[in-house]
Amino acid sequence: MANNKHAQIKMVAVDMDGTLLKSDKTLDPETIRDIEEVKSKGIEVAYCTGRALPELAAYREKLSMIRYGVCMTGSLIYDFAEHRSIYRRPLNRDCVRAFMAASEEYGAMAQLLTEEQSIVRADQVGRMDDFNLGIYQPMFQENATIVEDLQEEMKNHEAFIKANVHFHTPEDRQECYEKLKRLPMTFVFSEVSTIEMMAQGVSKASGLEMLSKCLGIPMAMVMGIGDGNNDYDMLRKAGIAVAMGNAGEKLKSVCDYVTEDNDHNGVGGALRHFCSKTK
Repeated sequence: MANNKHAQIKMVAVDMDGTLLKSDKTLDPETIRDIEEVKSKGIEVAYCTGRALPELAAYREKLSMIRYGVCMTGSLIYDFAEHRSIYRRPLNRDCVRAFMAASEEYGAMAQLLTEEQSIVRADQVGRMDDFNLGIYQPMFQENATIVEDLQEEMKNHEAFIKANVHFHTPEDRQECYEKLKRLPMTFVFSEVSTIEMMAQGVSKASGLEMLSKCLGIPMAMVMGIGDGNNDYDMLRKAGIAVAMGNAGEKLKSVCDYVTEDNDHNGVGGALRHFCSKTK
């Protein structure tokens, strides 16, 4: 657990789903105002999310004050002001082929992520309830690149930054993971039955450390806010760690503070608690 409750905060790293976003995937206007207030004090606020750039598009106008993003679970660091990547770490192509074969074996939904695209199969995106992702279906239909054949589409891209496999059940996910876990990749379980796959050694924690270094901000002056399994290492590294009220007990146990849940402006509550006296 971090022990810097009174450290000066220079940057806040905030997860998206289950944290910054409400359960219906909308933004609370009060959260936006709290972020604007923190920015007015000269504190950076950065996304620290598993989402790809297209999956952030719907929120960029309301959150235009957020310049930096640790995206795709640390595989990509992006500067939204200059519209450029600061850092990216692609997957090994042989690993991508291995997970594609595994996803087909389980009838799972594969998702390939480049720097600019989220690529999925046309016959799967219309039935995302089958993969426990119904809440995301409108986003995928609006922002994903939808193709008939992922194997063929792979030939059109030099590199993939991240890959997700969305299974029908948690049991299928676990069984598939046991087959893939020796590959040189980082695996994270998310949602009900999803595996996220990044290059070996990549995580939200490594991405946040890279952004911190680029901006010249010590990690001791970074506050992290999150709710899920893929936030665990990031919160352990942050100078101040905040768990959402809807987080699990394991995550709460490594944090300095537990705020309200994501449907009651937990992010804003944490910002006001720790940043209200910052000048």
